[in-house]
Amino acid sequence: MVDVFSGRLLVSKDGRSVDPEEALQNKVVGLYFSAGWCSPCRDFTPVLCDFYTDLLEECQPPAPFEVVFISSDHSAEEMVSYMHSMHGDWLALPFHDPYKQSWRMGEVPEDWKIASVTSVFKKGKNEDLGNYAPVSLTSVPGKVVKELVLDVSSKQLEEKKFIRSS
Repeated sequence: MVDVFSGRLLVSKDGRSVDPEEALQNKVVGLYFSAGWCSPCRDFTPVLCDFYTDLLEECQPPAPFEVVFISSDHSAEEMVSYMHSMHGDWLALPFHDPYKQSWRMGEVPEDWKIASVTSVFKKGKNEDLGNYAPVSLTSVPGKVVKELVLDVSSKQLEEKKFIRSS
């Protein structure tokens, strides 16, 4: 994910420029496409903010997880206002970054299309493709964060009475 932001700068909630190479290295990154004018987004943002805070506070050392906000607001001022009023302490792609335009048009960055897939032989004849195990492209840190995310979100849902504990 760091490669996707290579050569760019991100901004923090307090307006500082942040090098994505340093901030996102060895972390699972969640891209949050949102806007202050979007009612469902405004409903979900506090939930994400609570989740993000809980995830980082409950884990020692903090979970290797970061959110990058990609704004669909109509102006830089709207984006900053939305970030200050509702967002967690996560990073954002600057409002005028040309990269946002490609995402709005549905273009997928080339770096996201590249993958290295290795089949794992299970048993039997190696000529038979059915004898190879499926390969997960999820990294080990990604799997760990997935478990942390499930744990924290389950706790939040139980505490807010969205689900009953089993």
